[in-house]
Amino acid sequence: MSDAEGPGLDTLRLAVVGDGRMGNALVAALPGAGGPFSRGFDGEGFDAVLLAVPDSEIAAAAACVTPGRLVGHCSGASGMHVLAPHEAFGLHPLMTVTRAAGSFDGAGAAVAGSSPRALAFALRLAEQLHMQPVQIADDDRAAYHAAASIASNFLVTVEDAAEGLLATTGAHRDILLPLVRASLENWATQGGRRAITGPIARGDEQTVQRQRAAIAERAPELLAMFDALCDRTRALVARPDTP
Repeated sequence: MSDAEGPGLDTLRLAVVGDGRMGNALVAALPGAGGPFSRGFDGEGFDAVLLAVPDSEIAAAAACVTPGRLVGHCSGASGMHVLAPHEAFGLHPLMTVTRAAGSFDGAGAAVAGSSPRALAFALRLAEQLHMQPVQIADDDRAAYHAAASIASNFLVTVEDAAEGLLATTGAHRDILLPLVRASLENWATQGGRRAITGPIARGDEQTVQRQRAAIAERAPELLAMFDALCDRTRALVARPDTP
């Protein structure tokens, strides 16, 4: 990173606040990072503080940090205003971190900064974590975060529903894995319209109704979700194909 982008950024001492999954994963992945410290840490001994705390606690944790330091958060949905009056930055790893471990290599990262120096520091951290940074404006962060939830959290919810329904046949979720992985890869390489397959894509509504009847009998709690997803899939199939 050049001096024009941020003089001395490589020498800034970073502290991570938050002893949860994300805080521990960041400390393990960032050489020289201090912590994770508990909420209420004032930043003493460090030049920058990264808050890996729940969104509802960001403002309170930021208020504990002595002014004069860069202060950042790991929230995908929150803007820079929650860190005021600090010189603020945002670094949201677009990657799930489990209790076991977390690797950031190749993951996306939403970055932001209230000043050129703060933004440069966020970009520098993304570089150290081997992530692919993209700048997300404050006004766009809620939509960005909702997209991430749909892509990750809701995907797991749908697969869990499929597992539960499949269990009524005596089969295990393992038989679904090749199908799920192939579908995901097809979406990644071709986009939704070209990747979609199955009875709705073929216009086979009779089969869809047989599926619906089976769900109504065996897992009626899934019926509303099934109907909503069928409607969304029909809209996807009807959408004009794009290159």
